[in-house]
Amino acid sequence: MTMMQVSVLRAVHDLVLEERPVPQPGPREVLVQVKSVGVCGSDVHYYEHGRIGEHVVREPLVLGHEPAGEIAAVGDAVTRVAVGQRVSIEPGMPCLSCDQCLSGRYNLCPRMRFLATPPIDGAFCEYLAVHETFAHPVPDTLSDDAAALLEPLSVGVWACRKGRVKPGSRVLVNGAGPIGLLAAQTALAFGASQVVIADVSANRLDLAGRLGVTDVLDLASGSLTDSGVEPDVLLECSGHPAATVSALRTIAPAGRAVLVGMGADELPLPLPYLQNREIELVGVFRYANTWPTAVELAASGRVALDPLVTGHYPLSGVGGALTAGATDPSTVKVVVTPTM
Repeated sequence: MTMMQVSVLRAVHDLVLEERPVPQPGPREVLVQVKSVGVCGSDVHYYEHGRIGEHVVREPLVLGHEPAGEIAAVGDAVTRVAVGQRVSIEPGMPCLSCDQCLSGRYNLCPRMRFLATPPIDGAFCEYLAVHETFAHPVPDTLSDDAAALLEPLSVGVWACRKGRVKPGSRVLVNGAGPIGLLAAQTALAFGASQVVIADVSANRLDLAGRLGVTDVLDLASGSLTDSGVEPDVLLECSGHPAATVSALRTIAPAGRAVLVGMGADELPLPLPYLQNREIELVGVFRYANTWPTAVELAASGRVALDPLVTGHYPLSGVGGALTAGATDPSTVKVVVTPTM
């Protein structure tokens, strides 16, 4: 095959299906036939607003950064993987030579090339060429959807590492979106003795209960400050400023707050509460060195990925995938299947 179908965002709310040449892999690259791509909130934001902070869509852009598929061809110097292997793709390509990369923090690489972050095209396409280092083999026990959702699971793994979740930890996850649901499962897998998740969606809280959390808090009928919850670790996944501030006020002395969700540009912090209790506050930006752990958590069954998927869309239906959350409140995670 020399040509492929690609979904292209030309402007806000302007998607077209184009035919483009299939990319040719470089010496250390692999060509992946894309089977599943998870839809992320950032994809929706680019579709709705044309930008996220300083990242602006100035020219046609292919969205999608949560892909998985099967290796269709390899470059001459590839040694890590082979044709026919199923892989989950880590969507960032760091420079591997700056101070951050050499310190192991390649997620903070200033020259990072990340799928679906302007001007780098993403994975809403039939074929994708990526460096072999970031094409992670997955076992056949994982579905294509689950292999794609190893990307958001990696956010959960990174958040739990940053929060130093360990056996016996008491964890509050604020926000039961896909990242929150995965972070909660990861905290349980890391040995937390208590994992409480809070949200306003009864549907998502019900799913959280089925996924094994200790307890759920319905914020549509109550408040965090009156709940009596006092976590050692807060995983803030809502991105909602008021909800974040309320959650910060629940943390136990010497606890940790991990800011995962991206919401407002500024946040009013309850400084006396944080200072008097010596609470640590840390941000999260993507992940680093998380895929082996994510693969193991999913393959072992300690984290369930498939139950989060609530819909599938072909490349011709990417517009529907990007608006599913706004039109159907039962939506949790939708997936684009280019070969559908």
